[in-house]
Amino acid sequence: MTNKTTDNVEADGYLDMELLRFTTAGSVDDGKSTLIGRLLYDSKSIFEDQYEAIEESSRKKGDENVNLALLTDGLRAEREQGITIDVAYRYFATPKRKFIIADTPGHIQYTRNMVTGASTANLALILVDARKGVVEQTFRHTFIASLLGIPHIVFCINKMDLIDYDEDKFEEIKQAIEDFSSKLDVKDIRFIPISALKGDNVVNTSANTPWYQGGTLLYLLETIHIGSDHNHIDCRFPVQHVIRPQSDAYHDFRGYAGRIAGGVFKPGDEVVALPSGFSSRIKSIETLDGELKEAFAPQSVTMTLEDEIDISRGDMIVRANNKPHVDQDVEMMVCWMNEKPLMLNGKYTLKHTTNEVRCIIKEIQYKVDINTLHRIEDDKDIRMNDIARIKIRTTKPLLFDRYSRNRNTGSLILIDEGTFETVGAGMIIT
Repeated sequence: MTNKTTDNVEADGYLDMELLRFTTAGSVDDGKSTLIGRLLYDSKSIFEDQYEAIEESSRKKGDENVNLALLTDGLRAEREQGITIDVAYRYFATPKRKFIIADTPGHIQYTRNMVTGASTANLALILVDARKGVVEQTFRHTFIASLLGIPHIVFCINKMDLIDYDEDKFEEIKQAIEDFSSKLDVKDIRFIPISALKGDNVVNTSANTPWYQGGTLLYLLETIHIGSDHNHIDCRFPVQHVIRPQSDAYHDFRGYAGRIAGGVFKPGDEVVALPSGFSSRIKSIETLDGELKEAFAPQSVTMTLEDEIDISRGDMIVRANNKPHVDQDVEMMVCWMNEKPLMLNGKYTLKHTTNEVRCIIKEIQYKVDINTLHRIEDDKDIRMNDIARIKIRTTKPLLFDRYSRNRNTGSLILIDEGTFETVGAGMIIT
């Protein structure tokens, strides 16, 4: 079996390469799965037998071209209908970067799936059919990407081959999207004219769009700067586990393991443990590969402190002069993800960073019409796929930042106490 995977990605270098997570979205039949298939195939990230299998499957279905969408549409129902239902994750690498793709569904009834796939993404690819132009789903997906704080949004104007690569139509769609996006908090927007079916401007520059002076989609994915996407100002270290080996070699060792959620930590820094308020200094920052001179988000490390203070799972190590909000009353936007509607005065389990508490829904302020961005204040019936602004009260204070400032410490999930299902994804406002 011949492997088409890029040969010059060395094993050791692969582990050290920067990781870019991106999600795809768009209306039904805009070509999301085809685009990902084209990206994987043209970047030589699939096996020969995989290509032969989809080639044979395409021939049996009577398709004129090889249906590259079959690389990602793994569910039988998806293949039969030609749509994406579940969130399909795919992994590939080039010599410059590693990638995780979340291929999310376009149907309105699968909004929660898009939220799931986009929640950890650095970048969103939103596809627009060049023939249809901007549709309601374009607005919906742009709003959700903005709500989730995705730093970079790339609009791929697809099926340019079906409009003879018309520059005027491309500019018309671009202008409509820019007009809508100006109402949202979107940091970085890009536009690329592509044909996922033909491969124009996906991996290789197209001769059919001489008027387009930008790079290809793969070039953008490989070079877009994501280092500053994390908050490196506010030091936040949620403690996940207290390490006490209790062995002769490490008899007195006490380390605090977790994933840095923000800021930069160095040995010698004065820190405060919340909620206790006890202060100390960082003695060392350790990993399996040895000690670090500094650590930053999103690294997973173990910290040791100079003083033995009371710290346990759910606590947070921060700087003395830069603390998160500490409050039991929290206001947030929530995407409801369960068939049971959101219950006013309902009680739920809440998970935030490494902390788990109980909470009650104090107030439902309004529901958002995510096609028009209008607030619906007279409709408090929050059902699956709805997005609403609510207020909750927790059984003990949360240590949080606004979601717009830090996605790690500003996000949470709500869990049904009876079924243990995740029922809501929340983005903290205040």
